[in-house]
Amino acid sequence: MKTKILLAEDDADFGMILKQYLELENFEVSWFQNPEDILPVLNSDFAFQIGILDIMMPNIDGFSLAKLILKEKPNFPLLFLTAKNQKIDRLTGLKLGADDYISKPCDPEELILRIRNILKRTSLSAQETQIKIGEYILDSEKLLLSHPKGNARLTIREKDLLLYLLKHNHQTIKRDDILNTLWETNDYFTGRSLDVFISRLRKYFSDDPQIKIQSLRGIGFEVDFPK
Repeated sequence: MKTKILLAEDDADFGMILKQYLELENFEVSWFQNPEDILPVLNSDFAFQIGILDIMMPNIDGFSLAKLILKEKPNFPLLFLTAKNQKIDRLTGLKLGADDYISKPCDPEELILRIRNILKRTSLSAQETQIKIGEYILDSEKLLLSHPKGNARLTIREKDLLLYLLKHNHQTIKRDDILNTLWETNDYFTGRSLDVFISRLRKYFSDDPQIKIQSLRGIGFEVDFPK
């Protein structure tokens, strides 16, 4: 069965080229030039596995569209398209739960690689789906972190980072190792995005003082997750 991609791109030429290339790679693509046309689809059978959204679109920009999609489909993986020299607050997308960015015009092979990596992360689940972490329970399949005081729904990236930290519990974890493993790159932007996700994990675990995610300046992190 082909992977179904939702593509939101208002540029007719680029959208057509992108759609044709993705279809050559055996993806099934539904291309929307007008992002408003996607809204009725959210209330019907939303059978897509990933969304590719241009940030700068008329009527509804990519970030606003992402909020509408994620409101209905909280764990839906998203990749944003941005103009090469476009100045945007990429952290806005990360806070929404975006999985990746790519500049356009993009290298087709790089785009396919990023899509496949996102889909791979989406399909992977831990061998143990119910993981006890101090006072919390992580359901890695449902992306749900449960606590007596309330639950939190994680993004796929947050879950991947948490599982990586759990795997290296009570160890010194290098920033470079996290970035190269989970982001497959190591630059200023990915470093900042890692800090955002670490802050969010700390907030999620704030109700259990035994859980510690400590930053080590110039090195990385040390974590203490009691069983």
